[in-house]
Amino acid sequence: MKIVIDKSIPFIEGVFEPYATVLYMEGPEISNEDLRDADALIIRTRTRCDARLLDGSNVKIIATATAATDNIDYDYCRRHGIFFQNASGCNAGAVANYVFSALYGAAARKSIDLTGATIGIIGLGNAGQRVESMARSLGFKILRHDPKKAEIEWYTQFCSLDKLLKDSDIVTLHVPLNESTRCMADAEFFAKMKDGAFFINTAQGDIVAEQDLTEAAHRLGPIIIDTWSHEPTVNTRLMNLAEIATPHIAGYSLQSKQTGSAMAVRAVARFFKLASLYEFFPQTDIMEYQAVKLDVTDKSQGQIAAMLQYNYPIFTDDFMFRMNPTKFEELRTNYQYRREFFI
Repeated sequence: MKIVIDKSIPFIEGVFEPYATVLYMEGPEISNEDLRDADALIIRTRTRCDARLLDGSNVKIIATATAATDNIDYDYCRRHGIFFQNASGCNAGAVANYVFSALYGAAARKSIDLTGATIGIIGLGNAGQRVESMARSLGFKILRHDPKKAEIEWYTQFCSLDKLLKDSDIVTLHVPLNESTRCMADAEFFAKMKDGAFFINTAQGDIVAEQDLTEAAHRLGPIIIDTWSHEPTVNTRLMNLAEIATPHIAGYSLQSKQTGSAMAVRAVARFFKLASLYEFFPQTDIMEYQAVKLDVTDKSQGQIAAMLQYNYPIFTDDFMFRMNPTKFEELRTNYQYRREFFI
């Protein structure tokens, strides 16, 4: 058996060597030729899995150590009997940490009072739900928009997109990228937002029409951007308008990376019946990176902001990115994973 693995996936080197020939490569450089005799492919978001890559290959399963799936041609995989598994939810906690570290950090920098603020969450998947849970613990009012989930969870409260944009002081995106969400945050979207409202995108870059956002920036509040169209190329004009800008690392906690790698390994192990890896989970001896609970009871906004920045000093990531915007992939590859916190 042969397995091709993106070499940037952490905690995976040496795991499959007792069972297979393993080829480690840079994700964007994996080619059709590399997969001709491969039985499995383990990737991140940087490998586009379509006919060009997979035609004529022997690949039976693709596992990704990430939650995102927009790099996978589902129709092709289905037609050719290729099983696909993503690491759904692996980075939800890290994304929620990012959202509130950025939100409180930007509010502190701009002297914005968040007391009684309404946060509008667009997309209530794993990450959106974690953001909602943390928002409730922090005392925010919440508006939720997710048409597909609303059809299933008819007994819970959702609102229209127009109402969310009109009434939210903070708008945060947590939808997958597909044809219905591509460029959904466009000029009309921003025109419906409150003057001075925060805008946060940790989902996918192509959900936002970046030119429209740059034109709307003058009437919006702090803009917080982690994902960009045309990555690894970055819209530097938008970067300069953003209060916080980072290189697609919102989900980069130690816990999220452990979980993502574990889910990918387990998917391949179960597919090929490698029983000893069914419960695989990478361990770390770094005690200070264990997730920590934060007590926000009776804390002021300033105290909460300080707690969040202590646990995730997001302005360090912002600074490093602004100093090196052309080193997008290098910053991601060499990122020092942070620990998660929960409230």
